Amino acid sequence: MSWLVKTLSSSIGKKFVMGVTGLLLCGFLVAHLAGNLLMYVGADAYNEYAHALHSQKILLPIAEVSLLALFAAHIVLAFRTSRENRAARSTSYAVKASKIDGGSPNSLARADTWMLVSGGVVLLFLILHLVDMRLELRPDIDYSNASPFERTVRVLRTPLTCLGYLAGSLFLGLHVSHGFASAFQSLGVNHPKWTPWIQIIALIFAIVIALGFASFPVLIPLGNPVLTPMQ
Repeated sequence: MSWLVKTLSSSIGKKFVMGVTGLLLCGFLVAHLAGNLLMYVGADAYNEYAHALHSQKILLPIAEVSLLALFAAHIVLAFRTSRENRAARSTSYAVKASKIDGGSPNSLARADTWMLVSGGVVLLFLILHLVDMRLELRPDIDYSNASPFERTVRVLRTPLTCLGYLAGSLFLGLHVSHGFASAFQSLGVNHPKWTPWIQIIALIFAIVIALGFASFPVLIPLGNPVLTPMQ
């Protein structure tokens, strides 16, 4: 097992794990968005989905713990690899300075910084989402005597949630647009023939995810036909 620990502790190993955790989290985004889109089908469909999900007394806690572990691993590795990249750039300043005209070192630094910033905003978005929907800790929202559909509508019609979810969805899309393609590169899928297609797929995927999640705080307050009966 020492070789495994040594491999995962290396720069390549960390990037590999980041790529795997990133793609798994992208899979979670697809599943989560698909479930939430049932709101546009109607209250009954969404309530049945929510009740079926929370009826899994054994599988749901396992899934939540696994998801938490994925997020934790991804975040910790992101900070560690970013710190190591900055240290490497600072110790090789002469090489960096000689390549300024090419833009490569500066581009890598900007991408690294941007991924940390966008990832931080996404983390805040996740915390707000957990406080709103999972922990139900918002004092300005009445969670009592409401179905899952009604609770979700009440949450999404508050100004804080509306603005927070719009910003969070935008940064999530921007983060995923770069992270999705980078994940394949970390896994060794980096070829002139395939890389352009992966980047196109990453952009399309990011747009779908961002618009999908952003649609809820936009359409619900405006009175989507399916949702207007719920006041």
